[in-house]
Amino acid sequence: MKYCFAFLCFFISYFGFSQLPKTFVYAKNIIPDLHVELRYYSQNNFVGDTIDGYNNNCLILTKATVDALQKVQTALNKNNYALKIYDGYRPQRAVNHFIQWAKHLNDTINKSRFYPDVKKANLFKEEYIASRSGHSKGSTVDLTIIDLTTKAEIDMGSIYDFFGVQSWVNYDGISETQKQNRRLLQQIMLKHGFRNYAKEWWHFTLRDEPYPNTYFDFPIE
Repeated sequence: MKYCFAFLCFFISYFGFSQLPKTFVYAKNIIPDLHVELRYYSQNNFVGDTIDGYNNNCLILTKATVDALQKVQTALNKNNYALKIYDGYRPQRAVNHFIQWAKHLNDTINKSRFYPDVKKANLFKEEYIASRSGHSKGSTVDLTIIDLTTKAEIDMGSIYDFFGVQSWVNYDGISETQKQNRRLLQQIMLKHGFRNYAKEWWHFTLRDEPYPNTYFDFPIE
């Protein structure tokens, strides 16, 4: 079923039947070889369910962000690496879904994997979840690096969306190889116009984002 949706996403974006806000684009129309696995369009996330507003595995971002990612992809390809994207533009309705989920304290189906050391009641207080997300502005991405030969993610020392100090960029309790992998990702993203978030090794925002004060809510489809 998801393959059918993926084809529909390409068909709609290619033939122009979907109206995106000005300067937003479908990333794979510009970077066809980009690996996209939107975790919120699946059950493989901290909620354990598909999130509101994620109706397809289509990566939508501002064009300026995609142009910068294309430069990163080109640089990585020279060393047999490539980008893999977990999340890009995120509708406000998805953030609202997180807020509602956080209120149900007994719904902890994926706690052991994503937030084993944090009480669900403290996710807002400890700033793992917020009522507004930079992703909703369209120029923030969550990503990692894959090996082009194996298509496997290189080891970053923690899984994506892990709520804990293990996800901090400069966390010291990981192997030297894992530290080198994090440095590679940080260096290449910062070189090509992104700023990082110190508590999430996967999280980057375009420095000159086109909509720094606007939170969008159109669905991903």
